[in-house]
Amino acid sequence: MKPIISPSILSADFGHLAKDIEMVNRSEAEWVHIDIMDGVFVPNISFGFPVLKYVTKLTQKPLDVHLMIVNPEKFIPEVKALGTRIMNVHYEACPHLHRVVQQIKEAGMLPAVTINPATPVSLLQDIIQDVYMVLIMSVNPGFGGQKFIEHSVEKVRELKALIERTGSEALIEVDGGVNLETGARLVAAGADALVAGNAIFGAPDPESMIRQLHAL
Repeated sequence: MKPIISPSILSADFGHLAKDIEMVNRSEAEWVHIDIMDGVFVPNISFGFPVLKYVTKLTQKPLDVHLMIVNPEKFIPEVKALGTRIMNVHYEACPHLHRVVQQIKEAGMLPAVTINPATPVSLLQDIIQDVYMVLIMSVNPGFGGQKFIEHSVEKVRELKALIERTGSEALIEVDGGVNLETGARLVAAGADALVAGNAIFGAPDPESMIRQLHAL
């Protein structure tokens, strides 16, 4: 089964954003990945909701929204209003994760949970059957273009084993340092979806790169 490809708009050229999104619309990519950062949970700030409303008017792909923020549950109505399909929150940012997952479901979105590089897969034991997807960060969140953390491949294997052991149907997504080489290893380990930013938007032919990632 081919991996789902979710190009990260954070790496797009914001001087030609409409052009880059049109390329994604034409491509084989299934989703559009949107990172929302608050400068508190991660040391960076990305888009606000006014910019995202513009993005969502342009894109024809389902939105894969990743909130790297504290108290993400406060923004469930705004994220829903964008037409979001998947709302992704950090394990580390949600002391009451089960409640947040249920609120996302009640809003009509698919709940996903993200874990940072230093967060063990085993901590997902009690939530894995309640989520649509788990996102493994293979770099420390907050900045694009970081070096891939090698242990992430083993974390994908561990997560796959947990999913199979519990009977969960959760998908496995990976974000950070994903390219043709790391992507191939992640898919072999059990990843279902790949988020790629620089590898796609920094390529001479981004649409071809999406096609190659999709063929892994």
